[in-house]
Amino acid sequence: MDAPISLLVVEDDPNLGALLTEYLGAKGYTVELQKDGQQGFNAYKRGGHDLLLLDVMMPVKDGLTLAREIRNEDKQVPIIFLTAKSMRQDAINGFLSGADDYINKPFLMEELQLRIHAVLRRVHGVAEKEEAPNHYDIGKYAFDVRKQTLGIDEERRKLTTKETELLRMLCVHRNSVLQRSEALKEIWGDDSYFNGRSMDVYIAKLRKYFKEDPGVEIVNVHGKGFRLTDGGKEAVKQ
Repeated sequence: MDAPISLLVVEDDPNLGALLTEYLGAKGYTVELQKDGQQGFNAYKRGGHDLLLLDVMMPVKDGLTLAREIRNEDKQVPIIFLTAKSMRQDAINGFLSGADDYINKPFLMEELQLRIHAVLRRVHGVAEKEEAPNHYDIGKYAFDVRKQTLGIDEERRKLTTKETELLRMLCVHRNSVLQRSEALKEIWGDDSYFNGRSMDVYIAKLRKYFKEDPGVEIVNVHGKGFRLTDGGKEAVKQ
């Protein structure tokens, strides 16, 4: 989406509501805050929201009821519940009401942002990911995305999830530039300085994994990002 992602936050705690509005606004989202379920439903009806964050326990109309009413009209808009409840049945009721995710209070703002990012990626990126290749030939190496392995000859190395995602993005942008900010937002959730240093560590690890084939290079492109070069072998869909 080219326009800023629009969030509707329905939360009756004024302190948490203000904190969510400030934090998520600083992360580039546009945020509308409503303080009870009926106000939330009215705001939803006005439209224009990409994702809904709903408190469960609210005056006038609780979050579960609100979600059910929204789902009667809209099966697609992503919903994440914010709640102080932690019982298993409450989580089940949340998903039965149409939630895409569920996070218990108190929570870290960074975790909430990652959950928002993951839900939006699932909702808006499912078709793209289903069409994406599951196997890449990189020089003498074979990279299996689903199995998260990188192999050469008879040797297979198990990759972490972040290593897999970073290498997948490098393969998608093979022989062109993978922008730092794009990779950071996709994998780490934001392009902060700390996450940038973390990504540099993962790039260094990936370079070591390809040491058996000097034809494979992950090149720094100053001020932009990284380029994977290996002779341009094609990916394979499986």
